[in-house]
Amino acid sequence: MKYTQKRYLTYSIISIVVFLLPFITINGNHLLLLSFEKMQFHFMGFAFNVNELYIMPFLLMLLFIGIFAITSMFGRLWCGWGCPQTIFRVIYRDLIETKLLGMRRHKNKQKDIDYSKKSNQIKKYLAILIWGFLSLVAASNFLWYFVPPEEFFAKLQDPLNHSLLIMFILSIALFLIYDVVFMKENFCVYVCPYSRIQSVLYDDDTKQVVYDTNRGGDIYKDNVKSIFKMKELEKNDECTTCEACVKVCPTHIDIRKGLQVECINCLECSDACDTVMGKMGKESLINWGSTNEVIKKKKVSIFSKRNIAYFVSLALCVILTISFASTKEYFLVNINKTTKLYTIKDEGKVSNNYIFTFHNTSNKAYTFNLDVQNKDFYVKRFKPFKLKPNSRVKKVVILETKKRLFLSDKKDTALSIKVNIKALENKEATQTKDLSFIYPRNSLFKEKN
Repeated sequence: MKYTQKRYLTYSIISIVVFLLPFITINGNHLLLLSFEKMQFHFMGFAFNVNELYIMPFLLMLLFIGIFAITSMFGRLWCGWGCPQTIFRVIYRDLIETKLLGMRRHKNKQKDIDYSKKSNQIKKYLAILIWGFLSLVAASNFLWYFVPPEEFFAKLQDPLNHSLLIMFILSIALFLIYDVVFMKENFCVYVCPYSRIQSVLYDDDTKQVVYDTNRGGDIYKDNVKSIFKMKELEKNDECTTCEACVKVCPTHIDIRKGLQVECINCLECSDACDTVMGKMGKESLINWGSTNEVIKKKKVSIFSKRNIAYFVSLALCVILTISFASTKEYFLVNINKTTKLYTIKDEGKVSNNYIFTFHNTSNKAYTFNLDVQNKDFYVKRFKPFKLKPNSRVKKVVILETKKRLFLSDKKDTALSIKVNIKALENKEATQTKDLSFIYPRNSLFKEKN
């Protein structure tokens, strides 16, 4: 199987997974969703409230370290095999323009389509129309990771009240049309910063698209093309100077010149060379391998010091992500004191008032109750209550003590009190909060008496 066929298969799998992923739920939670409306982040079937996004830094570290690791080991694998820009361009250029409409009858991607023909002019607008429809689908698919599909389609039925959503869809779709139809691979060459980052991550062990100068000969010397015809090559050089590798390059480069930032690692040049060399019973002169492997003929191990450092970093990020995700809270409680610090009642009773904000972040209704760990204190005028899923409510909670503590004659004293908050339906759904209980100075009791 040629690299091009492998890429098409990879694109198909990625497209299907990305399209279907928003529809997959576990216990009512999505596999991947960032909802700004509900202030929730769904990951692998767990729903995290905005106050629980302590796993986000580890996910971001996992993403960036993963990108650096993949680039250092396998070059621009993402660009040629997973980037949406590349996939969209292949769909438009190879599927719509070439396969469906027959606008490209040649394999030379250096040449633009001849629009002087009337048939091609009509096909051009038809191709844009087809891609416009696919752009709307892609834009909708992108928004499903922020607005779940079930809500997305419900909102589309009432477009007047959800004009912002419609505007986002149209804006993304228009950008995709401009990017894929008119900007083309210029986005990869001039806009995308990844090609510039890769240069500092590469070394001689990094896999990349490499032209074997040992077999093919040096076509370029000092970055200047010095050989144009086969007869100008040395006797044992195998390159036929057919330029097939150049004609199929979507970013318009000559890979025989060496590593270039425009290369997206699509390996179409390798397939083209393989076809030509295969007729002579030889292997392709262009390979996906490191400089040490292809040019210097050295053995390269994936377990180099650099790669081991990447593996350890990624493993730590995964462990920390799983560890923090496993400590997900089933509900959130925010506690604030009222403006009145305390109240001294008859018989020396002291009470503090608090405002508890309960937020049920789970998909089940819970009945909440609370108690105080310190036996000298008790909760007054609070009854267990039931809270619906993904709902919040505020409750006034009064803590009181009858015991005379005799703490200070000169100033009020802040005491640390632990309160247990429980969801009666789930033993794991429990939290312990520290409260600051303000106890008055002794002189106030004398004044009171």
